Amino acid sequence: MKKVILSGIQPTGILHIGNYFGAIENWVGLTDEFECFYTIVDLHAITIDYDPEELKKLVRETGATLIACGLTPENCALFVQSHVREHTELCWLFNTLTALGSLERMTQFKDKSAQHKENINAGLLNYPILQAADIAMYRADLVPVGEDQSQHLELTREIVRKFNRKFGDTFPLPETRIGRAPRILGLDGKNKMSKSLDNDIPITDDYDEIMKKLAPAVTDERRKRLSDPGVPEDCNLFTIHKLVTPEEKIKEIHEGCTSAGIGCLDCKKILAQNLADHLKPVRTRKQELDEHPDEVHDILEKGAEKARVKAQETMSMVRERMGIG
Repeated sequence: MKKVILSGIQPTGILHIGNYFGAIENWVGLTDEFECFYTIVDLHAITIDYDPEELKKLVRETGATLIACGLTPENCALFVQSHVREHTELCWLFNTLTALGSLERMTQFKDKSAQHKENINAGLLNYPILQAADIAMYRADLVPVGEDQSQHLELTREIVRKFNRKFGDTFPLPETRIGRAPRILGLDGKNKMSKSLDNDIPITDDYDEIMKKLAPAVTDERRKRLSDPGVPEDCNLFTIHKLVTPEEKIKEIHEGCTSAGIGCLDCKKILAQNLADHLKPVRTRKQELDEHPDEVHDILEKGAEKARVKAQETMSMVRERMGIG
């Protein structure tokens, strides 16, 4: 039997290249080897203030973008988290196994509480328990995560261990799966790429739109003038180059930067073209899906149907072992 992978993504609408190279490209590649469940985590999204109608649009847009990237009913189950109600049931059951102190130590809870001081709700605190339920629901063996989620995965492992000790061997102990891409910073060169910080490049942008974003992007600070040599390894854009630019061209860019033989603007133009070319299939497929929104709905529903089968099997076993239901 294939090992199982589960991962989720926030419904932010159009995804950016940090999402794509950091996670989604890896997700698509994993479908050849594993049984994959990928979910749009709208239940996680409502732990902060939101507009219900806007949330619906963001879920649809995120779904369409993921499908355009290559996630299909043939290679995975792609679904909306709230469409499989067993997630919230298992979350409640896991609540009874999780120490309050473990939740209060979560770095993300502290960060979110600082960002949303007017709305520090129980959902923010229990956020990682819902993540644990997402993972355990499909008895996932592997979870593709970024650095910022490693603490949450360790809590998931603690909950799984406790459940298995108390109620019998039920869930595998999930392991971390890291993708090929390094962490991609935003165009400010300081923060994680983020739509809310306006330091991102949407994956559906064409050359002109990408170039407009790249033009003011921060590069190696040593290159104040065209004649100043730089250190490519200290430039965030060089990290992106290595993901989309042919190897022989990478060597030219590296040499041109270190010798001041190429300016940052010319380097950005090369990067913009290579990004646009690399992402053209995604852009084209997304345009097709925008013209046929029912196709997006049908694919997400097929994914939810497949996920429900697995979720119902899991919850039947969990209820029996816990002596409820």
